[in-house]
Amino acid sequence: MQNTHVNTLIHARWLITMDSPQVLEHHSVAILDTKIVAILPTSAASHISADEVIQLTEHVLMPGLINLHGHSAMTLLRGYADDKQLMDWLQNDIWPAEAKHVSDQFVFDGSLIGMAEMIRGGTTTINDMYFYNSAVARAGVQSGMRTFVGCSILDFPTNYAQNADEYIEKGLTERAQFLDNELITFTLAPHAPYTVSDATFTKVVAAAHQHNMLVHCHIHETEFEVNTSVTEHGQRPLARLNDLGVLDTKLIAAHMVHLSDDEIALAAAKNISIAHNPTSNMKLSSGIAPIPALLKAGVNVGIGTDGAASNNKLDMLADTRQAALLAKVGSLNPTDVPAFTALQMATINGAKALHMADKIGSISVGKHADIIAINMSELETAPTFDVVSHIVYSAGREHVSHVWVNGRCLLRERELRTLNEAELKTCARAWQAKIAQ
Repeated sequence: MQNTHVNTLIHARWLITMDSPQVLEHHSVAILDTKIVAILPTSAASHISADEVIQLTEHVLMPGLINLHGHSAMTLLRGYADDKQLMDWLQNDIWPAEAKHVSDQFVFDGSLIGMAEMIRGGTTTINDMYFYNSAVARAGVQSGMRTFVGCSILDFPTNYAQNADEYIEKGLTERAQFLDNELITFTLAPHAPYTVSDATFTKVVAAAHQHNMLVHCHIHETEFEVNTSVTEHGQRPLARLNDLGVLDTKLIAAHMVHLSDDEIALAAAKNISIAHNPTSNMKLSSGIAPIPALLKAGVNVGIGTDGAASNNKLDMLADTRQAALLAKVGSLNPTDVPAFTALQMATINGAKALHMADKIGSISVGKHADIIAINMSELETAPTFDVVSHIVYSAGREHVSHVWVNGRCLLRERELRTLNEAELKTCARAWQAKIAQ
């Protein structure tokens, strides 16, 4: 066999490609530049030489986790207001704090801290939504994360913009600065049906089609939202958005907790994707999303953490576990959302939602090398009968040892490679002192 030279050759005890439930044992993955160029038994990899050979003798190698809904910068408001319902939390705590403190620097610093936390937890892609979009993008560039920058759009003023037209214009202008960076993708993010008018949704749909951009929106998060829509618009939010042309393959709908059978069928028919946020939904008492019914209907469902202000952790492994467990308690059926399905939601389903399934979400030759390693040698994961089960139900983010994005190592033996942990801790303390004044 012809000798091959690559940048990185990883020998792993177990390999989960996500292309099938089968777990491969004693397999190796070769990375050249940004791509996976070979997957083969370790015993057959002697013809491959590498700049760096990594022996992971007790580790699982798998695709990086895809956080399908988050607000990275809100790490700076972690624990700022807890144990409240959504509208009380937003109107009386979060929006006033944002009005006082959110700036380009706030968003850049908070996003870096959030991205560092996510990298240490095995997340390689974040589908974000916030303000000061270029600050989120710059944080993505510095951290090395694959970053989808959601340009928030509302019909009321914030520190960032005064009206919907300005939100859209600023987002498109900032997007132009990062078009050449393959790790940075901008999306349009109308906040929610209760903060965005019909006219603005119509403008968003037009801009999304004109610029081939995804749309990312909070939808059907609470009963209050649904009932208010019926009162104010004479129809439920999803029906209203359907009439406005929002529901199509470009849409990533965050939450989707309160759905009728007809709405589940509509989501399937329109081929939208859903970002399920189990921990945030529980913490804000928003409810239990009908994930088993959505999956059964053929709807693509990924997993998100939401922001650290409503979850307190940006921990995709924890939310993947919660997604599996909450589905079972919601339906009283222990077979709903089994471990492999939960992992699909956290990886390849997220990639499908982002229209990136041909590039990320599984370990496959030709795809980008967005890969993580999880150490299974610890007491908390012993003994290891079923690797997939252990990742979902036993392992924690503290067991993530290595992270690669686009072939670049961002975490090695738990140590951040692109960000300085001590500097980020100092930054967090400085913001805490400022916000607490």
